Amino acid sequence: MKVLLSAYSCEPGRGSERGVGWNVACEVAKRHQVWVLTRPDESKDAIEAELAANPIPNLHFVYFTLPFWQDSMRFGHSGAIQIHYYLWQIQAYFVARQLHQEIGFDVTHHVTFVKYSAPSLLSFLPVPFIWGPVGGGESAPFPFWKDFSLNARIYELTRDLVRNIGQRDPLVGLTIRNSSVVRATTDDTARRLHRMGATEVQIIPEVGLLDAEIADLNQSPLSVSQPIRFISMGRLLHWKGYHLGIQAFAKADLPDAEYWLVGEGPELDALQNLAQYCGVANQVKFWGRLPREETLKRLAQSHVLVHPSLHDSGGWVCIEAMASGRPVICLDLGGPAIQVTEHTGFKISAQSPEQVIGDLAVAMQKLTHDPNLRIKMGKAGRQRVDKNFSWKVVGECLDKLYEDTVKAQ
Repeated sequence: MKVLLSAYSCEPGRGSERGVGWNVACEVAKRHQVWVLTRPDESKDAIEAELAANPIPNLHFVYFTLPFWQDSMRFGHSGAIQIHYYLWQIQAYFVARQLHQEIGFDVTHHVTFVKYSAPSLLSFLPVPFIWGPVGGGESAPFPFWKDFSLNARIYELTRDLVRNIGQRDPLVGLTIRNSSVVRATTDDTARRLHRMGATEVQIIPEVGLLDAEIADLNQSPLSVSQPIRFISMGRLLHWKGYHLGIQAFAKADLPDAEYWLVGEGPELDALQNLAQYCGVANQVKFWGRLPREETLKRLAQSHVLVHPSLHDSGGWVCIEAMASGRPVICLDLGGPAIQVTEHTGFKISAQSPEQVIGDLAVAMQKLTHDPNLRIKMGKAGRQRVDKNFSWKVVGECLDKLYEDTVKAQ
């Protein structure tokens, strides 16, 4: 088939949104002719260098950006990027319409950004359209706001306002109605899409790992060594919930254990002060931002991933941890709630900060005192990633989805 992908972010060798765009395109191109709409300012040089070194005959890139706004990253903040993305989607329709007249696509697919409250105008082409998986419908439960700073509360309120405006955007409504298939990353986003008029929504995680990455992570030994090390990885943001992890670690009262945090962000000072206040500053180590290779090395030196995120559409670190054989302690919210099972870790319900801290502490104690449980969960995690979260598996599922979607028209 001839497939048109919309990948606002797309770059080889990267994770998160950029990695999704690139890896989906490569997997689909193993079976079909693929054209990818993306931006030149972010990743063109990297894409062209990779294709020169490793050609993919079925993969074609179409680069364009707003003529009056050449670089979406120049303003450096989320609001500017979101505005650029919205306008870029409008421009994408006219580029795609011209391409369709020349090529005649069988199916179109919106891949990145994963944002349910912004439209994808590829849905206006007269061919089957697959939207997503899209995310962004997750919210931090209100009882947890009491621990947020003023700036954090302003962020959450602004985020809610922008989403509510987006939910009422006629173009978003048309995107839903014109979609042959609507896919969401989480239950929260699926519920919002249903309220907005979607009749059927598939819940599909957006995350994936290359077979080579899974093989490398599988090399991490299932360690029973001491001291027990818990690790959190990601930007130090209020909604990542690391303040809950530190308080739970202190409450667990594990004098021989360590808690490592890898990442940087605006919450660093507050988290360091919290560790001092809780009396565990000598056991909590802040590594700062590390290159990916170094980050995964720290993961291999640890025993358990702690990921208490309050709203997370993806949760890539949970997949990486499971692939490396590390149990995951997360909240039963967002993307991690879809990825992690009772066999691969502990999913903590999120009713209140006090309840979460207590339940996180109990999970930490169990995994500290029961090395066999760590190994059992670690093996189950590896099996789950192999079966569900390799890009090869994602590609096979997309192939079936495209065929079924086209046949249903």
